[in-house]
Amino acid sequence: MFPVIYDFGFIKIYSYGLMMGISFFLSNWILNKELARKGINPEIGNTITLIAMVGGISGAKILYLFENYKEFFNDPIGLTFSGAGLTFFGGFILATFLIHLYLKKNNFSFLEFGDIIAPILILAYGVARLGCHFAGDGDYGAPTNLPWGVNYENGVYPPSIAFRSFPEISSLFANGIVPDNTPLHPAPVYEFLICIIIFYFLWKYRIKVSKQKTGKVFMWYLIGAGAERFLVEFIRLNDRILLGLSEAQIISLLLIVIGITGIYHRPTNSHTEF
Repeated sequence: MFPVIYDFGFIKIYSYGLMMGISFFLSNWILNKELARKGINPEIGNTITLIAMVGGISGAKILYLFENYKEFFNDPIGLTFSGAGLTFFGGFILATFLIHLYLKKNNFSFLEFGDIIAPILILAYGVARLGCHFAGDGDYGAPTNLPWGVNYENGVYPPSIAFRSFPEISSLFANGIVPDNTPLHPAPVYEFLICIIIFYFLWKYRIKVSKQKTGKVFMWYLIGAGAERFLVEFIRLNDRILLGLSEAQIISLLLIVIGITGIYHRPTNSHTEF
């Protein structure tokens, strides 16, 4: 793993930050192209990207602090301003809320605009996940004997530490410690590959329903993103909080339900315009 891609001495280039930057740059570029194609001012895309960046990072940090409230009370300043500790769904929820407010203020339909950004969202998420992979920040999966198992011993959160709170796995190793060089499921890579597939189908589907403007592409995004995360969570290192499911899986199920409901209960309105 390569948490630090290059160290200039006075400044370091971190793989996670680089991939996050690439995801936002790529998203903004595609969004502006799509808006131009539809005859919409591309400056709106720049504002949306900025809102998504600020809201996404802030929301991800807020949810992380909420999830780790004990550590937060012990060291509120350190945990708040640390470079680590971001929970995706927190960023997704806050960014979505802020974008909704912006679109409403400027008389845009959130669902119609959602059809434009849905493929871009899933692609950006997949690219950002590669940052987690290169950083080795603990988003990896359980030990595996598969030939593509990855050694994360040089990551920022090595397995010997990450698995301490998962005795069902650590107890299988000598002295209850998972060696740092243990091959693990590269869960972020799985997510990246699945996101590429979802992006492809959403990108094609957006043309098919472009004249209907019903928000269906966005609803399919919710279903795809929810299903992807729900399945990957089974091999991820996250606490199970209800019925054997993690917090991310519960939120994923909610997204899937919203998506399915939106597809089958939202009437088509071919006359609605931006």
